[in-house]
Parts: sequence; structure tokens; C-alpha cells
Amino acid sequence: MIKLRLKRYGKKREVSYRIVAMNSTSRRDGRALQELGFYNPRTDETRLNVPEIVRWLQQGAQPTDTVRHILQRAEVLPKSDKSPKATAMDATGMEASDIETTAEVSAAA
Repeated sequence: MIKLRLKRYGKKREVSYRIVAMNSTSRRDGRALQELGFYNPRTDETRLNVPEIVRWLQQGAQPTDTVRHILQRAEVLPKSDKSPKATAMDATGMEASDIETTAEVSAAA
């Protein structure tokens, strides 16, 4: 599976990242299929090759959570309306709100 993820660059405490397309089994700093952008968390600078990112996404590449957040801030991907808590499911298939209600009832008894 191809993933869009961050590749670390820079010195200790002066880190920056490149947004790359890589095989999911490759090492974090391994060989990338293509470099798609740059992200500097210290200055919050982002440079993206949007047409290439869109092409990879259309071919089925999956962004990591961090890259998805960067792409949403750059308005390349639509922002999701669902919070992680609202969509969380446990092994029984109950939603997080149902689990909290069940826990409250159990605690009261």
C-alpha cells in the first residue's frame, strides 16, 4: 500500500519534514517514490505540490493522520465534521456515547 507520510530531515532540535509518497513497509527515512512537499513545524511553513498529491490520492494512496491534517489545513482535503470520539467503536460495535452511558449506569448501580 502506498502512503503519503512525513520523512524527517534536519539536525537535532531543528527538524523539518518532507511530505513523500512511499510504500507503507519502507522505513521512515527510506527511499521515497516521490517527494510531494515540505513541512517545517517550527515556523509552520508548508509547501505542497497539489496536482501530484491529488494524483496520488486518486490512485489510492492513503495519507497518515499528520499528513491528512496538513492537507486539510491547506484545503487540499475537505475537513471532516466527525470528531474521533463520535466515530470511535469498541470491539462490541457500540459507539463511544453508548459506552459512556453504559459506564454511568454501571457506576450508579
